[in-house]
Amino acid sequence: MTPFGAGLAAALVTLLTLTLGGCSMETTAPGSARGDAASDAKGSFGPVDCRRAKCIALTFDAGPAEDTPHLLDVLKEKKVPATFFLLGKNHVLKHPETVRRIAAEGHEVANHTWSHEILTGRKPDEIRAELEKTQLAIERITGRKPRLMRPPQGRTDDTVSGICEELGLSQVLWSATAKDYSTNDSALIRKRILDQAGKDGIILLHDIYKGTVPAVPGIIDTLKKRGFTFVTVPQLMAPAEPRPGTVYRP
Repeated sequence: MTPFGAGLAAALVTLLTLTLGGCSMETTAPGSARGDAASDAKGSFGPVDCRRAKCIALTFDAGPAEDTPHLLDVLKEKKVPATFFLLGKNHVLKHPETVRRIAAEGHEVANHTWSHEILTGRKPDEIRAELEKTQLAIERITGRKPRLMRPPQGRTDDTVSGICEELGLSQVLWSATAKDYSTNDSALIRKRILDQAGKDGIILLHDIYKGTVPAVPGIIDTLKKRGFTFVTVPQLMAPAEPRPGTVYRP
């Protein structure tokens, strides 16, 4: 390989990796997953085919909470599917009817661990317990185990990925965040998301903070005016299906 070729290859590797939890992890973009899908891939499409449409995924972490039913009312009114990464302890167990409603209304129910412990550096049995307890709690309520998870703070490594693969879980990161844990200013939350939104993006919000749910209608309306169609994370990568253990990031 020529020095130029070697340099180009190194640059491409850099673009395809993300440093998380002190480890260099290769990530897969939803668009790449679609492009690599086999001709007989069976991933389910949403309202549009994201190979042709301008799609974006709206995701919510760390609920359900008191404001989640109102959020579901907004999503229902605006006909927007979302992906909910749920916490087990004090959330799934405390709000089973809301979990049941999330699933019944066509949203993707996903795993955000049991107690929001950072998984990197944990012993394998501890990592597995954080994920398995939430899997089982959600399955008892909805009849189905999640196929997606989001590691707290986005921190993952090879050990976490291996356990996720064993449990049938794909890892999902994000491309747009409002850092809504730091402010209750709904206008600021809305602006931060709108400034970062792009095709094949994954928006990260939290339905546990007071400023977030009031920001959602404006985010949806503006992005629809910009030509975006909202889909769940699996619909974003259709016809590909989420692959267990893989880290997805736009």
